[in-house]
Amino acid sequence: MELLAPAGNLEKLKTAVIFGADAVYLAGRSYGLRAGADNFTPEELLEGIRFAHDRQKKVYVTVNIIARSRDLEGLPEYLRFLEGAGADALIVADPGIASISQEIIPNMPLHLSTQANTTNWASAVFWEKQGFSRIILARELSGEEIRAIAERTRLDLEIFAHGAMCISYSGRCLLSQYMTGRSANLGACAQPCRWNYALMEEKRPGEYFPVYEDERGAYIFNSKDLCLLEHIPEIAQLGVRSVKIEGRMKGVHYVGTLTKVYREALDAYAADPEGFAVKPEWLEEVRKVSHRPYTAGFFLNEPERTQVHGACSQYVRPYVFVGRVLDYDPAGRMATVEQRNCFELGDRLEFCPPSGPVFTRELREMYGEGGEALERAPHPRQVIKMPMTEPVESWTLIRKASDRSLY
Repeated sequence: MELLAPAGNLEKLKTAVIFGADAVYLAGRSYGLRAGADNFTPEELLEGIRFAHDRQKKVYVTVNIIARSRDLEGLPEYLRFLEGAGADALIVADPGIASISQEIIPNMPLHLSTQANTTNWASAVFWEKQGFSRIILARELSGEEIRAIAERTRLDLEIFAHGAMCISYSGRCLLSQYMTGRSANLGACAQPCRWNYALMEEKRPGEYFPVYEDERGAYIFNSKDLCLLEHIPEIAQLGVRSVKIEGRMKGVHYVGTLTKVYREALDAYAADPEGFAVKPEWLEEVRKVSHRPYTAGFFLNEPERTQVHGACSQYVRPYVFVGRVLDYDPAGRMATVEQRNCFELGDRLEFCPPSGPVFTRELREMYGEGGEALERAPHPRQVIKMPMTEPVESWTLIRKASDRSLY
C-alpha cells in the first residue's frame, strides 16, 4: 500500500518524503480546500515536485474546491502549469473542474476527492466511467462497506487512516459560511465545530442553558481524531491501495512523526503479514503529536456518539517540538540544530530520526554559531551547535516533554 502524507508547505513536503512517504498531497495558492495552510507558490511547487521526484516519490495536487462559475476563471492556465510542473495526479471533487481538466490536460490522472462523498460501489463504477483512476473514499465507511466497493471496481481506493475528523458529512459543512462568511467548501473553514455552544429555549430569549462537561462549555460537534494504526492488516485485506494521513495545517513534528510510524508499520506488515503485530513504541509515538483522543471511528462501525469528544475542544500536546538537526560533523562530533521552540541546559531531549529508534539525551552543553557557550536557545530559528557522541541524521526532529500536556 502507498503511504500518502500531507504537505502544507515546502518544509513539510521535504519532511514527509525524508521520513518515508511514498507520495504527498498539497495545494497551490488557489483551488485547494486548506486555505489556512501555507500552501505553495508556483516556484515552491516546482521545487517540491523536483525534490520528491528525485527520490522517486509522487506529488498529488488538490484542485478540490466546490467551485462557483467565477472560480473557474484562470483554471485552464493553472492546470497547464501543473502539468508542466510534473504533478502526478490532481485531486478533484467538482465534476466541472474534472471536465475542464480532461479537456485541457487529458493525460493527467484524476483522483476523486473525499469531498465527493463516495459511499457505494455504484458511485465508484460511475466515476470509473468518467475517467478517474482513484477514489478517496468517504470517511463514513466501515471496513465491510469498503470491501464491497473494492470488489466491484478496478479503481485504486484511498482511505484516511489518521488525523482530524469533521463532524459534517464528508467534510461538507455549511456552518462556517453561515456564521463567518468563510466557506469550508472553498477551503476557508473557521472550524465553528470547535466553538462553545449552549441551548436556548424559544420563549426564554437570552437565557442560555449550557450542556457541558466542564466550566468551558459544550463541545457537541467536536470529533475525536482517527487512528487506524492497529488495523493495517484489515485495511490491506480490503484491497485499499493508499492510506492517507490528514494534516496539511499541522506542524513539521506531526508530519514527520506520523509518517515514520506508519512507514515502519506498513513495511513490517509487507515483510511478514502473518506475524504482524503493532509495536508499543508506535502507539507511544502517535500519542506524542498534537491530537485529540483517538478513535477507529466508522471503520469498525462504531456508534457515532462514541466518536465525539465532549470534554473539550482542545488538543493533547504532551511534547513540544524544539528543533531540527541541520547537519552533523563526525570529526567534531557536533550537530548543527535549528531551534523551533525554547530549550535550555538540563532539558531531556528526544531525538526522532528519519530512520531508526527514538533516543533521549540530557542537554549538558551547547554553543552559538560563533562558538560562545549558551545556557538557553530562546530565539526563533536560532542555529546552535550541540555536542553528540553518536552520529545523528539530518532532518532528525527534536522534542521535549511539555509542562502542560493540554492547552
